Amino acid sequence: MTSPLLSIRNLHADFRTGDTVVNAVRDVSFDIARGETLALVGESGSGKSVTALSVLRLLPYPSAHHPKGEILFKGRNLLDADEKALRGVRGNDISIIFQEPMTSLNPLHTIEKQISEILSIHMGLGRAAARTRVLELLDAVGIPDPESRLGAYPHQLSGGQRQRVMIAMALANAPDLLIADEPTTALDVTVQAQILDLLKRLQARMGMAMLFITHDLGIVRRVADTVCVMQKGEIVERNTTEALFAAPQHDYTRQLLSAELLDAPPPSQATGAPLIATEDLKVWFPVKSGVLRQTTGHIKAVDGVSIAVKRGETLGVVGESGSGKTTLGLAMLRLVSSRGRVIFLGENIAGRSWKAMRPLRRNMQVVFQDPYGSLSPRMTVEDIIAEGLLVHQRGLSASERRQRVAEVLGEVGLDPGMGHRYPHEFSGGQRQRIAIARALVLEPDLIILDEPTSALDMSVQAQIVKLLRDLQEKRGLTYVFISHNLRVVRALASEVVVMLAGKIVEQGPTADIFNAPRHDYTRTLLAAALDDAAP
Repeated sequence: MTSPLLSIRNLHADFRTGDTVVNAVRDVSFDIARGETLALVGESGSGKSVTALSVLRLLPYPSAHHPKGEILFKGRNLLDADEKALRGVRGNDISIIFQEPMTSLNPLHTIEKQISEILSIHMGLGRAAARTRVLELLDAVGIPDPESRLGAYPHQLSGGQRQRVMIAMALANAPDLLIADEPTTALDVTVQAQILDLLKRLQARMGMAMLFITHDLGIVRRVADTVCVMQKGEIVERNTTEALFAAPQHDYTRQLLSAELLDAPPPSQATGAPLIATEDLKVWFPVKSGVLRQTTGHIKAVDGVSIAVKRGETLGVVGESGSGKTTLGLAMLRLVSSRGRVIFLGENIAGRSWKAMRPLRRNMQVVFQDPYGSLSPRMTVEDIIAEGLLVHQRGLSASERRQRVAEVLGEVGLDPGMGHRYPHEFSGGQRQRIAIARALVLEPDLIILDEPTSALDMSVQAQIVKLLRDLQEKRGLTYVFISHNLRVVRALASEVVVMLAGKIVEQGPTADIFNAPRHDYTRTLLAAALDDAAP
């Protein structure tokens, strides 16, 4: 028999914090053959990412350590390899796509420089050859007009476009093993399908193996040959993909497979005049070129958008990455400059200064797409959530603030006793729940949610949707829900607008949009999202 490309044997991973030891991974074993895709699935915090990061020794050592186990790559134990040997493996033989691209890309370097650096270090390509290869990679992962993006910085790309750049970097050197840690989390449904097809084509052509980490069981069924289900740091079930979906053996696996979102749109709670509305809203970003950096054109991120959201209503904003969804939300919050009118609580706030906007911030909150980038790494979770209370509700005592923080942590499914921890000590899904708690603690009138469930596993998605619906019914909250996950939008939104290239191409009640879409683009989105995508 041919030896496996990667063989993990009885792996343990512990984290030390003072005198406390956390057993993150216990007795994990599996093999991956050349050309095979093995999926690690499980809820946030189950140990999936810790296992994957252990392969390349990317955990925060020395606080992390491996008291037992082996990680054999091509027969060599990577746990015993020195740093020089590991540098020869990382990015060359084994590449990794991280879950959160904004924290993985250098904000000071252009996209071309970051991809070219990999090609220069590992393949020795000159500038011209590297540029040609960079353009090929960007085109392969679906970046539109890649030549115009070479000089872009990460903050100038949408979340989905940043993730595609990360995938291009990981594939640049044709690795033997690709570790994909939630590689399609930030991608809209149509591009997600393209990326998965791309990875499978490259895998077939190159004989590349994949360790695929995801909470989306629909993706698992589509890409994986073998599945390992993890719970609380252990593998509780492993089988071929077909066998596991047909006859799951473990109760936890059955629980994951049965986690479903509510399909029916919620009844509208809308009352009275709009809480917030936009009229002919435009956000245009100048394109500068030449030695004098003169403006030669504009990127029309939002181009003449008019919407109205009544109190107690949820408006879903859907569209592919780069369609203008997030920019629309930021403009409504007056976090980016715009033209047109933004009417909140009956007043046009479009011309208000930053200082004049401050009193309104308590009533309009936001949950950002990238929780790690929006949470201060130097503050505890309790301090992060309580910060808004210190600014907007100064009359609360310290004990009252702690009580409010504990209550909201419980509401989003986290142990209130975790408040003393820092963001890096949580999984991606747990960090997103912290971000939601920070928005909820001020009990605002309006919450703009920018992909709030993108990093969450299916069962937690359902919990968060139920939580948001319950809170809306109880408190009369108003949501603008921005997402590429149309299943979540259908479960939460009463009205939907569909955006393409900065414009609204279709809008109406959720049931009408999903049952009888009128625009070809809407039909394409729905086909990609709902056609056999769910487990």
